[in-house]
Amino acid sequence: MQRRIPWRRLDGVLLLDKAPGVSSNGALQAARRLFLAEKGGHTGTLDPMATGLLPLAFGEATKFSGMLLGADKAYEATVRLGIETDTGDAEGAPIAHARVSSDRQEIEAVLARFTGPIEQIPPMFSALKRDGRPLYEYARAGMEVEREVRQVCIHKLELLGVEGDSFRIRVRCSKGTYIRVLAVDLGRALGCGAHLSALRRTGTGGFDVAQAYSLAALEAMSAQQRECALLPADALVSHLPVLNLAAAQAAAVLQGQALRVPGAGSGLMRMYDTGGRFLGLGELDPAGKLSPKRLIATGAAISLPSSD
Repeated sequence: MQRRIPWRRLDGVLLLDKAPGVSSNGALQAARRLFLAEKGGHTGTLDPMATGLLPLAFGEATKFSGMLLGADKAYEATVRLGIETDTGDAEGAPIAHARVSSDRQEIEAVLARFTGPIEQIPPMFSALKRDGRPLYEYARAGMEVEREVRQVCIHKLELLGVEGDSFRIRVRCSKGTYIRVLAVDLGRALGCGAHLSALRRTGTGGFDVAQAYSLAALEAMSAQQRECALLPADALVSHLPVLNLAAAQAAAVLQGQALRVPGAGSGLMRMYDTGGRFLGLGELDPAGKLSPKRLIATGAAISLPSSD
């Protein structure tokens, strides 16, 4: 008889350093079991081949995980020249070969052309949906369907090194950027084709992989040490301004009531009560009307707003 897992209510954010060969959902479920977290979600997938920063949200923090979906991302990637694959990365089958003659100067010149706003066609091997089916299902069936061109932005594209037929880059980009597609497009611009041979996410939404823990490191910790590795639920919205509410205001907000808070600015705010408890997000209009948008359930973890 299979033993039931004693799931528990747990609110917080875990910065996970994902290992290669594991899906984002597989990494999430392993972390949930380790923390016995009743509810959890991730903040944007990493391909199984990729490693690096994968923020996970537990409990009430899942209400704010969408805030990272639109955040800029940072990666370090290795591009292998001379070979294109059907997936655009090292997990695919080779579909084209070409002689490589590009030197460092040529690579840097092409990188400069791909910095700034660019257009990408999403790959067939992706989770984007067409007529209710993910594109990878069509691809596995040997079918190719039309995809809309997307505009993304490469904020920074830096050459880290060249070794034989491969080169390493550091990328900072907008949401929706496919580094696999970038690698393929760079190879075509160099006239020899290419694919992504390694990828590591180093940052997202103000978080850095240096803050993250591997599953192996977490497994080696005591239960108390693992608890200390969690960030509070409001860590996912720390970029938003703070709005401190009096006791009566906090009580009204938690009941879903709108109220007047003149002179507090406008826009999306993270709200706290007089004891420093995070209440959730509210939106202030220019007239000072505060409308609750996403609230923490009663009894969620206490956290203090940052002083900045």
